[in-house]
Order: sequence, then structure tokens, then C-alpha cells
Amino acid sequence: MAEIAAPPPAKPKLRTSLPPGPRDHPLLQAGRFFFRGEPFLEACRESYGDTFTLRGPGDLRIVITCDPEVVKEVFTGEPNLLHAGESNRVLRPLLGSKSLLLLDGPEHLRHRRLMLPPFHGERMRGYGEAMGEIARRHIARWPLGRPFAVQGSMQDITLEVIIRTVFGIEEPARKERLAVPLRRVIGLADGPRGTLRMAAAMLSERAQRSRHGPLRRLWTLMKPVDEVLMAEVRERRAGAGGGEDILSLLLTARDEEGQPLTDTEIRDELMTLVVAGHETTATGLSWAVERLTRTPAVLDRLYGVRGEDREAYIDAIAKETLRLRPVVPGVGRLLQEPMEFGGHRLRAGTVIAPSIVLMHRRSDIYPEPRRFRPERFLERTPGTYEWIPFGGGVRRCIGASFALFEMRTVLEAMVESVRLAPSGAPGEQPRRRLVTLVPSRGGRVRVERPLAARPG
Repeated sequence: MAEIAAPPPAKPKLRTSLPPGPRDHPLLQAGRFFFRGEPFLEACRESYGDTFTLRGPGDLRIVITCDPEVVKEVFTGEPNLLHAGESNRVLRPLLGSKSLLLLDGPEHLRHRRLMLPPFHGERMRGYGEAMGEIARRHIARWPLGRPFAVQGSMQDITLEVIIRTVFGIEEPARKERLAVPLRRVIGLADGPRGTLRMAAAMLSERAQRSRHGPLRRLWTLMKPVDEVLMAEVRERRAGAGGGEDILSLLLTARDEEGQPLTDTEIRDELMTLVVAGHETTATGLSWAVERLTRTPAVLDRLYGVRGEDREAYIDAIAKETLRLRPVVPGVGRLLQEPMEFGGHRLRAGTVIAPSIVLMHRRSDIYPEPRRFRPERFLERTPGTYEWIPFGGGVRRCIGASFALFEMRTVLEAMVESVRLAPSGAPGEQPRRRLVTLVPSRGGRVRVERPLAARPG
């Protein structure tokens, strides 16, 4: 008689539990997270370990983690059970409900497949010449010999790059027709008060539904933006033939059933590309220049290398900047049913949030983690779940390659055009600007001398 194998022992069921975390009032925790995010998170990690729980208003529970294994579980988990779009709903008034950042499930995958082609391969590299020309023109206007905040110029560069590459617009009048209202909308989050007002209003579901509440100013400023965006979509649909800009490619894209994106879907994705692709890259570039001028040895090496060595070093500078000063501090996933992470069974409705800031400060992965040292990216390639400035998994930012390419192109143009002066000023601290972390003083730097003829 054949021996019957004993069934494997049943896996013990974990009771729903939360990792430890601070016990302060939820509003106090929210305030500390918002205004003192980095030191607050580091203090929590020191007290409670790599995975801990923060409490927010109502019944909100956010499990923060910088454990690489848990981060991997999150990024490789079932997307239908881990909703990123719902955790980004604060951005709905700005981007629209059909933005890739706010979608989940099959709808997200459909949009992602339709939007990926313009951001990879030769097509993306074809934008390099325009990026370099735009960067050199703006850098030539930098003042000589006096400190200035570089962030404004970087915003101008990246906005013009987006308008050129996404819309294919080169005529100055048409560029300004789009740029002026966009600057006004983005400017609503200027300064701590502006950010606080915008964030509080955008977090409120009631405010998002009302056209007469706290978001009234946003709705007013968004109207001319929407008019310009929809006019561009209609004009391009009516035109014969297509271009190589991203809007033209989106208009001709078809899903597996042969269906195109609707005008509303394209409007929301255009707004996503403009806001996410412009503001985040400008912030990364501002941090790169700020860190370079505060680290004279790195600055000297940058100007001393040539050819392929320079290209590799600039790439390392961009990656080290995004490690030490990530533009977005973390990402979140809203659990659709109970799930287990790191030995804890979390209930549905919990947000699990890989912390980019804390992951990039792990001394076991990045020795001397507070030191700006681009060489570490020449010596070792970090693991997939160790360097995560663009998130990970199927929700990894589709513009990651584009953003890094643009950062390298702008930094290359800078090195060829001007000599930055080292600064003895204290390093600037991250300041929250809605969902991004920007230099507290706008990245104040000084140009020592031009390296090429400056236009008169």
C-alpha cells in the first residue's frame, strides 16, 4: 500500500496587527510629518525599527518601511490589491481623474502601455538636442559674481523642455500661451503657507467636489490651462499627419482593442506630464547644483574630467543627488484587502508606504549616507529595491529615463558654459512644496565665470 504523505503543516494565521509607532495625537503626527518630515521619520526609525506605523486623521494608518525585503514585497505585489492611484487622490484637482497617477487596475495598465513608447530608446534620445539648446540659452542668462536661487531658472528650463517635447511647440507666442497659466497654477504652492493651504484643501474630498470652497483659486487658474490644452488636442486631431512630439504620439496610440485615448484622458495625461515632468526634474537639478557647490572636491572633479569619463560622472552626480535629496519622500499603496508584510497582517484600508528618504539613508547600503559622494555609483550599482527615487514595480515612474536623461543633458550644458563657485554657505534643508521636497532657499549658487561666449 502506497504511503500517504502527511499534509504540510498549516501556516499559522497572523492576527491583524500594526508595527509599533509613535502614540502622539494623529494631528500632531501629521504636522510633524508635513513640516519636519525627514528628521521625524529618522527619529521614528531609530525608535521603532525599519517598519513602523504613523496615525493620521480619522482612521488613517500609514505603515512606513525602509526594509528592502518589505519594499520588494510592495513593489512586486498584486497591483489590484495594492492601489497607488487611490493613495494619490490628493492630486486629483490638479491632474484630473484620468491621470496615470490616479488610476488603478486594468485602466492604469491600459494608459501605461499607451504612454510608454515616447519615453524609451532612440525616440527619447532624439529630444537631447532640443534639451541642450534650451539649457544653454537659459544658463547664459545666469548672473555673474553674485549668489542667486537657481531653482527659478531650472523651472524655466524644464517647462520649456516639456512644452517642446510634449507639445512640439517652438513658436514663442504659443509657448507663452501655455507657460503663463501653468506657472500661475504651480505658483499656488509657493512658500510654506501656500503649500499648507493647497495641501489641506486638496486632501479634503468635500473641497475637491466644490467649485466655491478652498480650491476656488485653483479652479479659476486651471480654466485657462484647460482651454489651452484642449485647444491643442482639438487642433492636432484636426490636422493632417503627426509629429514626433509626445502629444502626436498619444493621439495616434491605440490599445489592444484599437481604441484611442479620449480628449479628456489625453488632457489629464498632458497635465500629468507637464506638472510631474517639469516640477520634479527642476527640483532634482536645483538640488544637484546646490550639492555640487557645497562639495568642492566633487565640483573640481566634475570640471576636471572629459569625454566618456565626464558623461559617467555626470550620471553618477544625478543619481547621487536623487539618493541624498529625493524629490518625493515616499510612495504609498492602499490595501484593498488584508495582506501580510514583514510579519504583520495589515487590514484593508491601511496604506503601506516605502520611504525613499529612509531607504537612501541606510548605512548598510550606502556607507556615510549623509555624504554627497557620486563615486559610490561608479563603484557599485545598487539593487533594484535599494535606489528608488522613481518608485518601483508596475507603478515606477514612466518618465524615469526621460528625467535622468534631461538631468544629464542640462548638467552637461552647465559644465560646458559656466564655472560654478564653491560655497561655504550651509547646505540647504528640504522644504515641502506640496508633494515634493525643494531646497529651502531655492538652491542659492554663484557663477564664478563663463566658459563660453555669452550672448549680448
